[in-house]
Amino acid sequence: MKYFLSVLIFLSSLYFYADYTAASEKDSHSEATLIETYQADVTGNGQNEEIKLKGTRFSNDTNYYQDIWIEITDDHNKHWKVNYGGGYEPTLKFIDLNNDQVSDILYQSANDKNNNLNNYQLHTLNNGQLNEVSLPEQLYIDGKFMDDYHVQVKISPDSKPIDMNVKDRAETYIHQGIYDEQGKLLKSTPILIDPIAAFDPFIISESKGYGLKSYKQINGGYQNDQLGTVETTWYFEDNDWIILQSEWVPADE
Repeated sequence: MKYFLSVLIFLSSLYFYADYTAASEKDSHSEATLIETYQADVTGNGQNEEIKLKGTRFSNDTNYYQDIWIEITDDHNKHWKVNYGGGYEPTLKFIDLNNDQVSDILYQSANDKNNNLNNYQLHTLNNGQLNEVSLPEQLYIDGKFMDDYHVQVKISPDSKPIDMNVKDRAETYIHQGIYDEQGKLLKSTPILIDPIAAFDPFIISESKGYGLKSYKQINGGYQNDQLGTVETTWYFEDNDWIILQSEWVPADE
């Protein structure tokens, strides 16, 4: 009798596990959702294409999409598809950023619920040829802690260092072991430089068309110890992004 009960309990647990697993898989592999439908001429043929932004949620009780993509259809029923990966709150903008007189497809989604860091991709479909356009990267920003509770930041190799007094954060930096009580630097400590958090398209001039502005947060001794933001204006020329201007915006402004 004990053997029979043990087998029955074992079989019941297997059934419960199988049922739970199936339910979990069904929940975590949601069906595709149509997020938004757009109409825009992205091929340059003078006719609007239909662009459907779709995604599958990670689960039914979250706003995170584990897979996001677009399906593009022209008036001759030709199709293209672009996969974007995962993210929150995906959106599309249709702007000519590579200056070929045809609207490009700029994708954006958030990495987290607070929109602190975003994903971007840029594609062109001029003449029906789908190509990704690399977005700009700001390769040079440098900075370090100095004696007497000062931080220096350089936003380009030839620029004059920006000097900041961070004495109001002395207690935190002393606790971190960066300074002693007299403000002497105890160890060589670089600042923390985030990736580009966001891009904003904007029109540079009527003749030049559109460019991008990027925002890159600079932190002190720990993440979210914000010192300021580097705002940079970019323009696409000769198949590359060039910097028109970089500006330092202190965190207290």
